[in-house]
Amino acid sequence: MVGTMEETRIPGYFKNKGILVTGSTGFLGKILVEKILRVQPDVKRIYLPVRAPDAESAKKRVETEVIGKELFGLLRETHGKRFQSFIDEKVVPLAGDIIQENFGVEGAQLAEMTREVNVIVNGAATTNFYERYDVALDVNVMGVRHMCQLAKQCPNLEVILHVSTAYVVGERQGVIQERPFKLGETLREDEPELRLDIDAELRLAMDYQRQLAGDDAEQKNERKAMKELGLARARGFGWPNTYVFTKALGEMTLAQQQQEQPELAGVPVVIVRPSIITSIQRDPLPGWIEGTRTIDAILIGYAKQSLSCFLADLDLTMDVIPGDMVVNAIMAAAAAHASPPPPQPQPPTVYHATSSLRNPAPYAVLYRTGLRYFSDYPRVGPDGRPVRARRVHFFATVAAFTAYMVLRYRLPLELLRLLNALCCGLLSGLCADLGRKYDFVMRLVDLYGPFALFRGIFDDANVERLRLAMAAGDRAEFNFDPKTVDWDDYFYDVHIPGVMKYVLK
Repeated sequence: MVGTMEETRIPGYFKNKGILVTGSTGFLGKILVEKILRVQPDVKRIYLPVRAPDAESAKKRVETEVIGKELFGLLRETHGKRFQSFIDEKVVPLAGDIIQENFGVEGAQLAEMTREVNVIVNGAATTNFYERYDVALDVNVMGVRHMCQLAKQCPNLEVILHVSTAYVVGERQGVIQERPFKLGETLREDEPELRLDIDAELRLAMDYQRQLAGDDAEQKNERKAMKELGLARARGFGWPNTYVFTKALGEMTLAQQQQEQPELAGVPVVIVRPSIITSIQRDPLPGWIEGTRTIDAILIGYAKQSLSCFLADLDLTMDVIPGDMVVNAIMAAAAAHASPPPPQPQPPTVYHATSSLRNPAPYAVLYRTGLRYFSDYPRVGPDGRPVRARRVHFFATVAAFTAYMVLRYRLPLELLRLLNALCCGLLSGLCADLGRKYDFVMRLVDLYGPFALFRGIFDDANVERLRLAMAAGDRAEFNFDPKTVDWDDYFYDVHIPGVMKYVLK
């Protein structure tokens, strides 16, 4: 149930609030911290637990990986000489880790934090599609459990907001509703009786890791074995990879903790599920981005002229949403659900921060704007001469892409191996190198294929209701309406230049 925000505008809600943000060193976390500090300088404090051995290291990490980024340039300019004292007053770095109880925070610092925190935004996650199963469970599942245990100790807590991903729905097609998972639910429609047991998965990963650690023969292959276990468990229950599977388990854990912990009964719980998050569209720094999003692999490969083919159907929708819009939705949802709190416990409310329903952008937009951009602004080669933009061949099915890779690369590789045998191993290094590259590409297709060819459309009725409930003055400052984005202009003028400037330096 979304409360009215007409009486209290979003910046007004965050005044004098204590906010705990996990994942602040990530792309989205930085944007959130900057936005809160910029629109509400009277926020009480923002607590940032980061992985660090001690307080001094935590402070240095936040200064380097968060506050020191270009993203904070406008805020730095606004406060001038007072910027550092402002940050010292408002931002509290904490040496900790979400995989530990109380995030590893202890003593007086824990007491102060739990007393002051009104809002928890859990944005920490491991987003590696092919992560070790034990690591993914520690961060994406146990991290949620530890967050809930910490939340129980916060007497003034008003809302918990958990950042997930729209792709927790796996490979579903058609219109996908904004609804939370049922505990134990799987995506195996062919086995309706199959149930998920979160604790059993945690035990399985722990037992398997111990078994590998105790086996000298397997110890060197432990990392690969734990990755394969995660992928097997994910696919066994209907999810395409370890990342989205453990994020779904995290959502279920959140709902389970909400039901089982009486201290959380009156605290609203919100889940925001973004699709593919792209660079900042508007403020504070258009085009700013960190890391490589799924679609940016196309841009970077194209810019480097190392990409001749790619798995994508140009007619399909690539569901993208700018990072600042996701943060705006997060802040709006937190303010809406905390003011006022629900009269009785409610299941988590899910918001799809997506664009596929309201303003779909096909992959063709990315391709044509990329061609235009690199034609207008060609990259310079090692010889100092402009590199001409060339077209990329796209395959609309995994089968077609696989057949191409076999004919273009696999068969020549086999011939090279035969020649190597005839040459007494003189070409072994070349064979091994080409073999690794081929296997790497095929692994990427295996992992990313379900996303490149995703045919679902994310309903955003809850997000639209949230937007309409906002005060008129907030709709511009906290815009998250995808209909306001002209995708051709955004990619050509904002996103592609941003990727070139901040990622492909």
